[in-house]
Amino acid sequence: MSNNNIDIKAKHVDEVTERFNNAVSAIVVDYRGLDVAEVTELRSQLREAGVSMSVIKNKILNRAADKAGYGDLKDVFVGPTAVAFSDEDAIAPAKILKKFADDNDKLSIKGGLIEDKLVSVDEINVYASLPSRDDLLSMLASALQDPMRKIARAVKAVADKAGEGEAA
Repeated sequence: MSNNNIDIKAKHVDEVTERFNNAVSAIVVDYRGLDVAEVTELRSQLREAGVSMSVIKNKILNRAADKAGYGDLKDVFVGPTAVAFSDEDAIAPAKILKKFADDNDKLSIKGGLIEDKLVSVDEINVYASLPSRDDLLSMLASALQDPMRKIARAVKAVADKAGEGEAA
């Protein structure tokens, strides 16, 4: 192998290592059997959520995982492998990939990382079932509104009662 090829592969390992280091989640999937239209649809869904998916050679992934400190992840780099990286929303790739895998049995989730923690397929499925960040914020706002309404009604009732007392 020429020095030029070695340099190119080393650069590729460094790029993938950086992606692992910058990602809040990296979900590894087996995409074997998906046709071009299905892969395009999946990539489109992921891109809308700010997630990028790359097909990367297992040797490159093994070296990058070691370099990034995720050597335990190497067990899932078997067969055709694609990795969905998210730098912002840790749960988005899990949700999208789980839904796609449920609708299409050709895609299978192998494992991955969420917030620097190695996670199994079962854990990814649990994360995928959690409400989104926006849904959680909406639930929180709703939960905070109810006590505020009760306080406002109580204050209004006290004010109305005080107003009746002065009029009498």
